[in-house]
Amino acid sequence: MQWLRSVSRAIDACTERLGRCIRWLVLLSVLVAAFSALGRRLFGVGSNALLESQWYMLAGIVLLGGSYALLHRTHLRVDALYLKYPARVRWWFDVLTLLLIVLPVCVFIAWVSWPYFIESLNMQEVSSAPGGLTRWPVKLLIPLGFLLLSLQALSELIKLASGSGASGHADASPAGTHATPAAR
Repeated sequence: MQWLRSVSRAIDACTERLGRCIRWLVLLSVLVAAFSALGRRLFGVGSNALLESQWYMLAGIVLLGGSYALLHRTHLRVDALYLKYPARVRWWFDVLTLLLIVLPVCVFIAWVSWPYFIESLNMQEVSSAPGGLTRWPVKLLIPLGFLLLSLQALSELIKLASGSGASGHADASPAGTHATPAAR
């Protein structure tokens, strides 16, 4: 189990570093949008490459940021219902959700999107807009983002199984071996 905890810590560290890079991508996206808007309004000059780079950055923020959101538990969840249940029920909910929904969906999307990326790379697909960008880099974000989300989901499962609790309910392991006095 110690080896798995080391793997989980390594995944978490990589996800954390990626998240810090994505923060800068958000700032860069805002600056590009402002520069593009000012260029169009003040000088009547627009750039399809700048416009497309904005949505490429947004795709990167969303697809690569999913693993960071899972690490920090800022992903979408119906907390109004989730928090009403005891820690043990939340533990099982997290484990089953990760095993039965998150991992299979992420692996499936990564798997089916890979050929989509390869096809774009092989044909050197370029945007049809004048001055548009090459498309394969943004298409690579799809399998990459879901692969990273899969790895982070595995890390969360390891933490849940080891009793460190991905969502702060370490006292809820099914065997009760990690239960705090208050939870017993």
